[in-house]
Amino acid sequence: MVFLRNLDGRTLYLDLSFSASSPISFDSLSLAIETLTGVPSHLHRLFLSSRRLLPSSSFPLLLHPSTTLTLHLPFLAGTQPPLPLPALPATIFLNSKPPPNYVAGLGRGATGFTTRSDIGPARAAPDLPDRSAAAAAAPAAGRGRGKPPGADGDDEEDEADDKGYDENQKFDEFEGNDVGLFASAEYDEDDREADAVWESIDKRMDSRRKDRREARLKQEIEKYRASNPKITEQFADLKRKLVDLTPEQWDSIPEIGDYSLRNKKKRFESFVPVPDTLLEKARQEQEHVTALDPKSRAASGTETPWSQTPVTDLTAVGEGRGTVLSLKLDRLSDSVSGLTVVDPKGYLTDLKSMKITSDAEISDIKKARLLLKSVTQTNPKHPPGWIAAARLEEVAGKIQAARQLIQKGCEECPKNEDVWLEACRLASPDEAKAVIARGVKAIPNSVKLWLQAAKLEHSEVNRSRVLRKGLEHIPDSVRLWKALVELANEEDARLLLQRAVECCPLHVELWLALARLETYEQAKKVLNKAREKLPKEPSIWITAAKLEEANGNTASVGKVIERGIRSLQREGVEIDRELWMKEAEAAERAGSIATCQAIIKNTIGIAVEEEDRKRTWVADAEECKKRGSIETARAIYAHALTVFLTKKSIWLKAAQLEKSHGTRESLDALLRKAVTYRPQAEVLWLMGAKEKWLAGDVPAARAILQEAYAAIPNSEEIWLAAFKLEFENHEPERARMLLAKARERGGTERVWMKSAIVERELGNTSEERRLLEEGLKLFPSFFKLWLMLGQMEDRIGHGEQAKEAYESGLSHCPNCTHLWLSLANLEERMNGLSKARAVLTMARKKNPQNPELWLAAVRAESRHGNKKEADTLMAKALQECPSSGILWAASIEMVPRPQRRQKSSDALKRSDHDPHVIAAVAKLFWHDRKVDKARNWFNRAVTLAPDIGDFWAWYYKFELQHGSEDHQKDVLKRCITAEPKHGEKWQAISKAVENSHLPVEAILKKAVVALGKEESSSIVDGVRA
Repeated sequence: MVFLRNLDGRTLYLDLSFSASSPISFDSLSLAIETLTGVPSHLHRLFLSSRRLLPSSSFPLLLHPSTTLTLHLPFLAGTQPPLPLPALPATIFLNSKPPPNYVAGLGRGATGFTTRSDIGPARAAPDLPDRSAAAAAAPAAGRGRGKPPGADGDDEEDEADDKGYDENQKFDEFEGNDVGLFASAEYDEDDREADAVWESIDKRMDSRRKDRREARLKQEIEKYRASNPKITEQFADLKRKLVDLTPEQWDSIPEIGDYSLRNKKKRFESFVPVPDTLLEKARQEQEHVTALDPKSRAASGTETPWSQTPVTDLTAVGEGRGTVLSLKLDRLSDSVSGLTVVDPKGYLTDLKSMKITSDAEISDIKKARLLLKSVTQTNPKHPPGWIAAARLEEVAGKIQAARQLIQKGCEECPKNEDVWLEACRLASPDEAKAVIARGVKAIPNSVKLWLQAAKLEHSEVNRSRVLRKGLEHIPDSVRLWKALVELANEEDARLLLQRAVECCPLHVELWLALARLETYEQAKKVLNKAREKLPKEPSIWITAAKLEEANGNTASVGKVIERGIRSLQREGVEIDRELWMKEAEAAERAGSIATCQAIIKNTIGIAVEEEDRKRTWVADAEECKKRGSIETARAIYAHALTVFLTKKSIWLKAAQLEKSHGTRESLDALLRKAVTYRPQAEVLWLMGAKEKWLAGDVPAARAILQEAYAAIPNSEEIWLAAFKLEFENHEPERARMLLAKARERGGTERVWMKSAIVERELGNTSEERRLLEEGLKLFPSFFKLWLMLGQMEDRIGHGEQAKEAYESGLSHCPNCTHLWLSLANLEERMNGLSKARAVLTMARKKNPQNPELWLAAVRAESRHGNKKEADTLMAKALQECPSSGILWAASIEMVPRPQRRQKSSDALKRSDHDPHVIAAVAKLFWHDRKVDKARNWFNRAVTLAPDIGDFWAWYYKFELQHGSEDHQKDVLKRCITAEPKHGEKWQAISKAVENSHLPVEAILKKAVVALGKEESSSIVDGVRA
């Protein structure tokens, strides 16, 4: 079989019998083609690949089966008649489709013409090739007249032979214009061998790429099918589910209505002018009347008759509404005191009950009604459609229509409990019981319907009767049992629960409720039965432990919890550590402390790595402490201390917990135990001694410090603690002896400082000077000794010696701000502002970006009335220290009152969390009489910096002026707990000789008095200025 591509591009096949042993000749092939196509053989031009098969070839054609040949024919035109073709009907062209771009008469050179009805020129003729030269030189068939037939083929073949290819052949996409380049060459054995080689190479390359190509093609097909599934594939799962449909479900499938356009008749709409009478009537209905007739005046003008002449001034409509509202409010107000008697809740309820039925809402309701009507008609077995339709009518205010719709829904969907519940809700109180009775009759196994039926009853006896009737139909309903038990007394509840656990043995709440109502022995039996039914329920074991604890068997609590955890692990239950900790907190809230401790002991270490135990346990204890679960946190610390006996941090955390939430006895016992395992921890000894001292047991505190000294003989902290104990309890001789021993054993600079303080308290100036000088020889870089020496000389009136002491101190401690400030104050008192200004300038050069030195310079200028210079220094200070809180706070107080708000805003932008700025803003609110805001900001300041006593003094002064007694006590208590040590005013008062032994409360009150005097003096200075 040989394939042949003919004139119109179609492929024909020739059924020829040939083989390699008996090849076919060219003449036989041409004759077969002529028979098939009707084209004469002398016009055939056959091509095999790029080679032309010539009739002059002497060798036979070696064609393979399924070989494709290309047939080319020369272009025929003119007057020479072609060879006779098979006769066709003359009118066959009437039934055939014209070729593309066909124009009648265009082949014979005819051009278009115009008529009177045309506009513009006629269609131009296409550009045809100029054949005059070719016709004059060698006229061929179809290109001139009088050419004899048969001369065409030879000339064209000769021309093609001269060029090496045929111009009239079809363009080949693969070889381009070179397709006929070797058409005249002979197809010899070398060509055949080359073609065979290339064919084998093509087959080899195709086989190598076959697997990859097929895999890629398969992947693309799968991807395409996944993104574009067929309709049958989309509904395949639904079709498979059709097997399980019952006949009732088949019958309930709705029939789709006919919504085609052919059944919808177009309504003819006509528009006509509206009559004037209708417009006039509409205008009268929409107008407002503001005039009052004599009848309505008796009713305070709230009744407007319809017969009044309408007012055409529509701008007064808004005023009329306001007038009516004011009249109503006046009627509701008390005419004597002027206080309103309007009930706000009732007024809001009246507003909610008002229905606004605008045109848009009515239109929406109508559309929704049509949609829901379509839903209920097409699918009457769909319960949500009936419920939505009934609720729509309820919203529209048609309660009777809603009841009728939901009644139809109950008839169509009698097995749906939601429809019955909605019908019960919409029914009147008298009919609700009848509706719910029909519902439970239709669906006797619906728990919701039985509960709703019980709610409709007014007496507990009837409710119990209804619930018992429901349990006859649904004996395994836990909700019904619970509702029934809640209505019964204790004895009846116990009997009901016994029956309930038989019907619902897998519900743990019923077992636990029964165990709570039983006696101790019976409760144990109940819990054992519950454990057999529910071996994987941890709450049963926890309840058993609580039961043992409630009956005084505290020793058995830990054993029960331990057995329970082992049993749960055998059953394959995963012990969730967080869940058990929550159970421990719940047990603590229930008062079962032993159960809480047992749970923590047995579960706190589960699923915790060994290296993470300390960190995790401490974090758990702190979280429990924040949540108020003190016993749980205490149990966690107790277990952690059994594992980490020598960890000082855990002992301190536990001690802090006992100090905050425990008793003195429990704290003392814990600290005793702590120093037993950590005798080298100074802080534990000191904490124990301090607690004894605060409790008033000074001998016990001395004993603890003696034990601590025996355990840590060279501890300076213990020496100083013993000194403080004696000094604060007015035992100066004991304190002096302790400090002397500490100095002999090589005490540090703190020991020498404390020794000088003792002598200052006793008034021994010479001894104080001696101790300070000896201490400075040993510790010349300790600035406090230099500062105390200068203050001592200044106190006794030796100004020059005080100046020398400060200067000597600055030579050893040039970066000490306190020495510079003390020297500047001394120079200001002795030599005036100029000398103090020079000292502060030198201090700022040696200590740049120091806000305290800048503030001292600003205050010095302010004290001498140099406000402009003070403002300049403040601006420079804020440029050098833009985030300093004390500078911003001072700048807020320096500016005039109208500018303080803006200045405080700038300060908060630069240093939002600085306590000085926050305290300044609080004072600003205080002066503006914004009490609540001032209290909040003062509270924020003392929370951020509880060690600064000045903030506590301002806060307490504020509460004395604007706060209640409770607020004052709270601030005082918090200040005593914080024990502040710093603050400009606080240190000046607390470190005075006469106030050395005063408690925090007394110092706070003195600081408040000092602040009041300072504020009064500043007010007087402002008035004078």
